[in-house]
Amino acid sequence: MSREEFVIPAPALPAVPVGCGGLFPVRRIFCVGRNYAEHAREMGGDPSREPPFFFMKPADAVWHPGDADARWPYPPATQEVHHEVELVVALRGGGRELSFEEAEEAIYGYAVGLDMTRRDLQAEAKAKGRPWDVAKGFDASLPISTLLPKPGEVLRDGQIGLEIDGAPRQRGDLAQMIYDVPAVIAEISRYWRLAAGDLILTGTPAGVGPVRPGERVRAWAEGVGELAFVVGEAA
Repeated sequence: MSREEFVIPAPALPAVPVGCGGLFPVRRIFCVGRNYAEHAREMGGDPSREPPFFFMKPADAVWHPGDADARWPYPPATQEVHHEVELVVALRGGGRELSFEEAEEAIYGYAVGLDMTRRDLQAEAKAKGRPWDVAKGFDASLPISTLLPKPGEVLRDGQIGLEIDGAPRQRGDLAQMIYDVPAVIAEISRYWRLAAGDLILTGTPAGVGPVRPGERVRAWAEGVGELAFVVGEAA
């Protein structure tokens, strides 16, 4: 269908800046839950028995700060928003039922991202057996750094962390992931046909906690980059 045939103006395509120039178009955003043992424990899970599970964010959840003074829009309808720093994988290819080798070949590059979570609404949804969408998929719920191209390269170790106002909150290493990057990609491809433009959040280390208006957040992943912004006022 050509643009002239749309009955309303077509929305802008969500995209993430790439370090070497250009934009990465975002197709879908997949997230894996509890992929670090200590985080699984702090959330009440058992990493020795729990298989990976997934949820999604809308493509336009991506939010890229122009600089460290950019104000992240604190969402409405919540009193408790938590930070979860994660390695984000960007795909240049995909398919169904991918092998680990095919999963590696599908990698375009990496970024640092935050799975921002309305924790109070998530707890309510869990207690009532409801979906998590309102807690995980709100506007700007994925602050993300510039993408670093690393085609076909697997990051198996490296520090990942987050600090608020200079105080450490989260610390971990990619080597602590229960399921590494190729395993996560391959597992997701069992349920969805992956394609170029997909982003995958690979899980967060222990230490998740609240953010409050006025606080300065800095997150990083070794060999990938960093992300910094100021938490804006509550809507």
